[in-house]
Amino acid sequence: MQLLNGTLRCFQALHAAKLNLKCLVRPYPAAAGCNRCVEQQSRHYANVPALAMSHDQFDGPTPDASRSPLITMHGLFGSKQNWRSVSRALAKQTNRRVYTVDLRNHGDSPHADTHDSHGMTADLVAFTQAKSIPKACLMGHSMGGRAAMHFALNNPQLSERLIVVDISPVSIPGTIGEMGSIFSAMKNVSLPADLSLSKGRQAAKEALLQTVGSDSVDFILLNLRKRPQTGEFYWACNVDILHNSLPGFSNYGAHIANLPAFTGPTTFICGTHSPYMNPDDWPEVLKFFPNASLHWLDTGHLVHLEEPHKFIEIVTQFLNEP
Repeated sequence: MQLLNGTLRCFQALHAAKLNLKCLVRPYPAAAGCNRCVEQQSRHYANVPALAMSHDQFDGPTPDASRSPLITMHGLFGSKQNWRSVSRALAKQTNRRVYTVDLRNHGDSPHADTHDSHGMTADLVAFTQAKSIPKACLMGHSMGGRAAMHFALNNPQLSERLIVVDISPVSIPGTIGEMGSIFSAMKNVSLPADLSLSKGRQAAKEALLQTVGSDSVDFILLNLRKRPQTGEFYWACNVDILHNSLPGFSNYGAHIANLPAFTGPTTFICGTHSPYMNPDDWPEVLKFFPNASLHWLDTGHLVHLEEPHKFIEIVTQFLNEP
C-alpha cells in the first residue's frame, strides 16, 4: 500500500472544496522555549531561542563511535515516528548512530510562536551541543530537507554529509499555498470529549474527508491526540503557527541566497511523480551544493515510504562511501 500516494493531487484540488466543518479541536498550547540561546554570534539566528527537540535513538548491533551520527528530520505534518523503520535499517547497515527528531511545533517537541529555518537551525545546533556531536550527517524530507540544507549552509563545520529528500532549495510548486485549506479543515474539526480515541479519529476522518483527500487524511490523523485528564482532543502539531508560517516556504531562497556553498558530500533523492524538485533547477541547486548527486525513484512526494528498500539502499551506499 502506498501511503499518501495521492497527497499532491489532493493539494491541487483543495481550492475547489468548501469547508462545512464546525470548530474546533484545540491546538496543543505553545510551550515556552528553553532559556539557552545558540552560541553562534556570527550567525543572524544567534539570538533565536533554541527548543529541546524530542528524539529517538537507534543503534545497530556493532555501532562505530568514530562515525558521525545521522540526524533525520521529517516533513510538514510528520514526526519522528514516520522514520522508525528506515532509521533501524540505516543504523544496522551503516554502523552509525541514528537520531530521529521531532522538529519544533511537531510531534512531542515543544511549540513556539514562530516556525522558520532560523528556529529549526537553532534547535539543531543546540541538539548537537547537547549530544556532544562534533559533526553530523543530516537527512531531511520536504520541510525537514530545507531545515537540513539551511543548517549545513550555515554550519559547514558541523555537517559531514547531507541527504535531501524530495525538496528543492530553489523553487516549490505553486500548490504549496493550498495546504492552507488543510490547516483550516483541521482547525474546524469538533469532537466531544466523551468519545474514545478510536471513535474520535473516525469522526475526525469523516469531517476531514469533506475537504482533504483520503490518502492524506490517514497521515494527518497521526497528529490527533486526547488528553487523559479531560478527554479533550487536540492536534500534536501546532496548527495555528504552522498555518501562519506557510508564506515562509516561498521565501526560503532569500534565507540562503547570500550563503557560501556547502561543499560536503550531498545527495538528493526525489520522486519522479512529485513536483517538489524541478529537473530544470539542477544547475541552480549545484551552485549551493556543488558536490551533489541526484537520484530519481518512481514515487510521489513520500519517497521513503513508497520505495523504502530502494531508498535505504541509496542512503546506505551514500553514508558508507569513504
